Amino acid sequence: MGEENNPDKNIVVKSLKEIEIMHSANQIVAGVLNLMREKIVPGVTTEMLNSWAEQYCLDHKGIPAFKGYRGFPKSLCVSINEEVVHGIPSKKIIVREGDIVSVDFGVKYKGFYGDAAITIPVGQVSDKIQKLLDVTQESLNLAIEQVRVGNRIKDISNAIQGHVESHKFSVVRQFVGHGIGSNLHEGPEVPNYKVKQASPRLIEGMVLAIEPMVNIGTHKVKVLKDRWTVITADRFPSAHFEHSVAVTNKGPFVLSELHSQFPN
Repeated sequence: MGEENNPDKNIVVKSLKEIEIMHSANQIVAGVLNLMREKIVPGVTTEMLNSWAEQYCLDHKGIPAFKGYRGFPKSLCVSINEEVVHGIPSKKIIVREGDIVSVDFGVKYKGFYGDAAITIPVGQVSDKIQKLLDVTQESLNLAIEQVRVGNRIKDISNAIQGHVESHKFSVVRQFVGHGIGSNLHEGPEVPNYKVKQASPRLIEGMVLAIEPMVNIGTHKVKVLKDRWTVITADRFPSAHFEHSVAVTNKGPFVLSELHSQFPN
């Protein structure tokens, strides 16, 4: 779940045991998102997706992290086409052929959080839309490569923005990635765009939720009257991919990659 751009909170470094718990939390998240790949087909409602996600989480001893968070009413964020993030599931919203559906899920498990997101095409989509999905995923992968001891947050930001803009897309600025741990949102902020001010250096034990939100048109967004759903200002489509990543002395460890193995 993206965090609205605010001053940094305190950075909390995690122990190896805490990162192991976060790995377990994120494996539940990864399982939910994998299930969504199967369930997102034409004709399903976003409320059905929410119910399946919530039940999977509960079956695996997790607590849905978003439900009730700052008043969010559901367990799963489902954002379709021009919706960027934080779409609220509803019985009235039906997935259709040609849509792109962003699903963002969070889990609390043994006192720690997991958080990740993917955007799924429904059936055939245009070449432009497929390129949007590919570039957003690639920007996340490039960002993860920068999660190394001694680098700075700005190295992550620069990798995302550089790749996205080289393909003539834009990165959202109003919402950013974030630290994660015993709180869903911790310091530091992880912008998807270059910032002028100094940014924190990465040290072993930090865990970051990196989540590029990429638009076909303008980077500007607005929040709907429900006070949650974020859409692109020009109503062109947007994509969102997110992983929770730990900084280790052996490089980045993607906690929310399905079946990832803890590094020895």
